[in-house]
Amino acid sequence: MEKVTIFFERTTASKCPLTFKVHGTFEGLPPGGQLIRYRLAGAGKWKSVKVPGSHDGTYTTVLETLAWDAETGRTSVQVELAQPGGLTSNTLYYFECGDPPEGATFGEAAEPVGLTRSGGPVVELVADAYLDAVQAVSGAEAALVNRYGFWTGLDAGSVTYQELFDLQPAGLHVDVYTVTGAELKRVLAHPNPVGWVLTPSASLRYTLEGGAVTELTLNGAPVADTQVLKIAANYVLVGGGQGWPRWEGSTAVYRGGPDDRGALASYIAKNTPVPAPQGDRVTMR
Repeated sequence: MEKVTIFFERTTASKCPLTFKVHGTFEGLPPGGQLIRYRLAGAGKWKSVKVPGSHDGTYTTVLETLAWDAETGRTSVQVELAQPGGLTSNTLYYFECGDPPEGATFGEAAEPVGLTRSGGPVVELVADAYLDAVQAVSGAEAALVNRYGFWTGLDAGSVTYQELFDLQPAGLHVDVYTVTGAELKRVLAHPNPVGWVLTPSASLRYTLEGGAVTELTLNGAPVADTQVLKIAANYVLVGGGQGWPRWEGSTAVYRGGPDDRGALASYIAKNTPVPAPQGDRVTMR
């Protein structure tokens, strides 16, 4: 086996206490049925998952259902496999039931990731983290993040919890909503008195010109007005808060994501050292 990746799925509405599933994807499997032994990092007991004979080298299943509360104070989960040479998964972080150990870091920024008046690289990084946190389980196609609530960018080097907290202190969950292309264009074109724009993940790009969205693409393809997209966002933005209109006709299709700080920490740790996005996903003319 070459790689194991885990994904978070919250199954309770409250921030804490919460119950969540840990999905695992195993890649690089040899042909045929097999038994994979795994355990939560730091645990003593090994468990097993049975892989059926019919697979294409990849297999995904739910590995664990965990319950955390303020007494457990847990903030992270990782899986390790019993195989020659060992193999560990990425680490998932969730910060609403406790604070990480003092001095803990969550990967590195390869360079400064700046915050601009309209959003810029650091907000693009967060949008990418939003999408990465929920895409595998929900099928989300893109993410949108509001400049509101961001106080700073990231310095180059190790990323600390204080930096994550200073960057986005709200601790809102990442959810997924459906929205039509026409409605999305209306929301994106809404005039913001401070000059902010809604910042997309790398999969989504748009152009603002004369108070309207003149171009909107998803993975490089134009988005039709009747097209229905799955967008990761927080409920405050979708509900019409933070200086933006309500997403009319939208439907919540997934409410299983982690908190926004946990999503960002997980993304940076998994992709470390992370480069700064270009800050060019929104074109204003």
